[in-house]
Amino acid sequence: MSFTKKLNKKVFGTLFFSIFAAVTGVGIVVPLLPVYAHDLGATGIYIGLIFGAFSLSRTFFLPYFGRLSDKKGRKPFIVAGLLTYALISFLFLFADNIAALIAVRFFHGISSAMMMPVILAYVGDITPIGCEGLTMGMFNMAMFLGLSLGPIVGGVIKDDFGLNVSFVCMGLLALTGFLLTLFLLPPKKSEHIICSQNSLVPWKQLLKDRNIAGLYIFRFSYATCIGIIWGFLPVLADSELSLSSSSIGFLVMIGVFVSGALQIPMGYVADKINKNAMVITGGTISGFAIFAFDMATNFNGLFAANVFFGVGGSISMSALMALAVIHGNKSKAMGSVMGMLTMSHSMGMLLGALAAGLIMDVFQLRQAFSFGSIIMISGAVIFFICTYRKRVGG
Repeated sequence: MSFTKKLNKKVFGTLFFSIFAAVTGVGIVVPLLPVYAHDLGATGIYIGLIFGAFSLSRTFFLPYFGRLSDKKGRKPFIVAGLLTYALISFLFLFADNIAALIAVRFFHGISSAMMMPVILAYVGDITPIGCEGLTMGMFNMAMFLGLSLGPIVGGVIKDDFGLNVSFVCMGLLALTGFLLTLFLLPPKKSEHIICSQNSLVPWKQLLKDRNIAGLYIFRFSYATCIGIIWGFLPVLADSELSLSSSSIGFLVMIGVFVSGALQIPMGYVADKINKNAMVITGGTISGFAIFAFDMATNFNGLFAANVFFGVGGSISMSALMALAVIHGNKSKAMGSVMGMLTMSHSMGMLLGALAAGLIMDVFQLRQAFSFGSIIMISGAVIFFICTYRKRVGG
C-alpha cells in the first residue's frame, strides 16, 4: 500500500493549509516587531521581553493543552486556538507602547499553546508507521515555508502600506486557518485516539525516558538559536548595516525557506538511515552557522550564515520530529509528548530572546550569536549522551 493511500489526505491537507496560513501571518509580523519596539525606545532587554512574553505563556500552557487533547480530542482545541489567535492578532493595532506589546504577545502565546501541540499530535496520530520522517517533513514544510514567506511579504507590506496593515494580515490569515479546521476536520469521535483519565501516561514516566529527554534538550538548544536570530538579527541589520525592512525580511526568510524546502527530502532520508546521527549532524552545522553571524560584516555574510543555519535545521528537525512521533506512539501519549516538545521550543525561544537582550545591553549584540553557538553545540552533545545507548528508529 502506498504512502498516500495510508495517510488520511483530507485531515492532513486541512492541517497543512491551516498551519501554513497561521504561521505565514506570524512570519509577516515577527521580524518587524524588534525594529518597531526599538523605535518606541525599547532597550535590548525589553525587546527580549516582547519576544519572551510569547514563549513564557506558551511554556506554561503547552503541556497542559497537549495532554488534555489526549483525553478530550484534538479538534476542539485546534478550532478554539486558531480563533483566539486570530482575534488577539488584531489587538496589535492598539499596542502603541512597550507594555502593551508585551501584554498582547503574552496572550498570543496562550492561544498558540492551545493549537500548536494539538495539531502536531493530530499529524502524529495519522502518520503511517515507517513513514514518520516523510510525513513530519511534509508538515514541517508548511510551517517553515509559511514562516519564510511571511517576513519578505511583511517587509514589503510595511514599506508600502505601514505596520498596521501587517497586523491585519496576520489576523486574517489566522482566521482562514480557523475556518478551514472548523468546516473540514472530521468530528471529534472519528479521531485516532482519545484517552481516558486513567490511561494517561504519568509525566514522571515520560520525563525519565532518556531518549525523550534528549529530544527535549536538543529542541530547546535549537530554539534558543532561533530566538536570538528572530529577535536580534533585525536589530543588527538595521542598526549596524542600515538595511531596509524588505532586506531584513528577506534575511530572516532565507534561512527558514531553505529549511522548509529541504524538509521533504530530509524526511525521506530520515526514514531510511539513522535518525540520531541526522539530529547530531544537523545540530553541529547549525552551531557553526549561528557563530558565523558574529563574523558577518555585510548583507552577503548574514545571508550565507542564514542559509547554512537553514540546512542544519532541515537535517536535524526532520529526524527529530520523526523520533517524536515514534515515541509518542510507543508511549500512547502523543499529545503529551508533542506538548512537552513544543514547551522546550518555547523555553529555548525565551532564553534566546532574554539572553541576547541582556548581552546586547551589557556587552555587544554580536556576542549573542556566539552564545547561541555554544548552546547549540552543547545541545547536540547532550542529545548524543542521552540516546547513544538506545538508538530508536535508526
